[in-house]
Amino acid sequence: MDNIVFLAFRRMRRPLLILVVTHAVATLGLTLIPGQDDAGNLWYMDFFHAFYFVSFMSTTIGFGEIPYAFTDGQRLWVTFSLYASVVVWFYAIGKLLALVQERTFRQALIERRFARRVRAQLKPFYIVCGYGETGSALIRSLTDRHQDVVTIDNDQERIDSLELENLRQFVPALCADARRPQHLIDAGLKHPLCQGVVALTNVNKANLKVAITSKLLHPRIKVICRADSHDVEANMRSFGTDYIVNPFDTFALHLATALQAPGLYLLQEWLAGNRDLSLREPVYPPKRGHWIVCGYGRFGRAVYQRLKEEGIDPVVVDVSKRVNSPPDGVLIEGRGTEAVTLEEAGIGKAVGLVAGTDDDANNLSIIMTARELTSNLFVVARQSNLDNTQIFDAVGADIIMHPSSIIANRIRVMLGTPLLHDFIGLAMYQDEAWACDLVKRIALLVDNERPEVWELHIDSDSALAVSGALAHGRVVHLSDLTRDPRDRERVLPTIPLMIIRHGARMMLPPLDTHLKVTDRVLFCGKRSAADRMGWTLQNYYALDYVLTGENKPRSWFWRSLKLNRTNSAES
Repeated sequence: MDNIVFLAFRRMRRPLLILVVTHAVATLGLTLIPGQDDAGNLWYMDFFHAFYFVSFMSTTIGFGEIPYAFTDGQRLWVTFSLYASVVVWFYAIGKLLALVQERTFRQALIERRFARRVRAQLKPFYIVCGYGETGSALIRSLTDRHQDVVTIDNDQERIDSLELENLRQFVPALCADARRPQHLIDAGLKHPLCQGVVALTNVNKANLKVAITSKLLHPRIKVICRADSHDVEANMRSFGTDYIVNPFDTFALHLATALQAPGLYLLQEWLAGNRDLSLREPVYPPKRGHWIVCGYGRFGRAVYQRLKEEGIDPVVVDVSKRVNSPPDGVLIEGRGTEAVTLEEAGIGKAVGLVAGTDDDANNLSIIMTARELTSNLFVVARQSNLDNTQIFDAVGADIIMHPSSIIANRIRVMLGTPLLHDFIGLAMYQDEAWACDLVKRIALLVDNERPEVWELHIDSDSALAVSGALAHGRVVHLSDLTRDPRDRERVLPTIPLMIIRHGARMMLPPLDTHLKVTDRVLFCGKRSAADRMGWTLQNYYALDYVLTGENKPRSWFWRSLKLNRTNSAES
């Protein structure tokens, strides 16, 4: 508000001064020029009447000559004042219209309206800095789960595109630099309902500045940042950033999981992958043999190190031999798009290929050239632009790495279903047989649909009926939540994955587990199961039917009718 007032007075200072001077001179002239009253006596207009006359004269309303008819001298002065005031008013109005159209003033109004909307937030929300491919995917995922989001981006076209998105929740958006603390404050950094800040810009220094500002101005807030550099990661960790997501290291870890335990990799993809994609078949990357890594940038370096840790010594192909931190093994100069370069790298005996440059066209060319030279090849492709999804699907890569999708899925799990993040972390310590058994159970449950994952808290907000029953000493088992509230003999298509009680985590808890207040339970299954489970959690009659099998009447009329029937039967 202070910026708007300052800009208005700064731009309108000269027009207002000229307007005031013009009115003052016109008023003063009317008080000095003599007139005549109705009796022909000499008369001078007082300041009040002079100011009143000039006020309606300058606006050309024209109430007439007051309080007496003017003399020729007064009319001559009024004519001069009339034209002068009209010109000055046009000048002032023109300056005012120019002010309204000025980009700085309009931006100040937009920021004020944005800050007012954020201050009016009544539900917990997250601040997402950066509305690119990653930010848009994350915001859509969060709003689909009815979570409020506020976003900042320095590209007006991206902010305008947000208006066209068919999101379930309204998302306040501001075109501004998130590195400025005032913009983060306007976005709700100090708001008591702000749950966290997510920095997803494509500039590491900008994400670092957002993280520092957030931790200094709101130390208890959750901060999640994207970082493509290990140096920036170390800097972020030094002041307590809660989560740092490096898409290249994350994918390299996924690839290592696929090499060591395909079942665990598939389980992670099903539970935490893109919700819009269908279930994929398991992949089995070759654990032994000759691998070729094309592109030794941040992605290629991360994959190369993981393959080395798995006992594979890949050959690196890069356009320049003068790369930072050169690999320990063989480095061949070239793009990998030419057959001669791939043959020099040993494509004829290769079992795996990583097309990991930062150019989608080059990656597609590498894959197509390699497939012409050898058929039995496991292909890992890096996709930089989300618009090229159909092309990468057509090329037939076994694993496609898209940095934006990896970051969005990872953060979506952290914010939307934090229990799933804990579950996946614990699942990585399980053996392959455990993972394969769980994958089979889920596959039989969801019928080739991607499983829905949800978590619930046994409290008065999320489970009013269950928490009330537990508070009154009733026993509720985990199996009771898996019963259909319309037919208790039918089991809902869902699997309890984990339960947390007083900080202790239990993986795949048995169905006869007694629930307690403050328990947190993670489920997976069909979406319909989550909807029907909500009736059992919140509705006393549905819970009573699930526990006892008795469908009690709800209204006073039916309760009275049943009581009369019972008394008649007893008599």
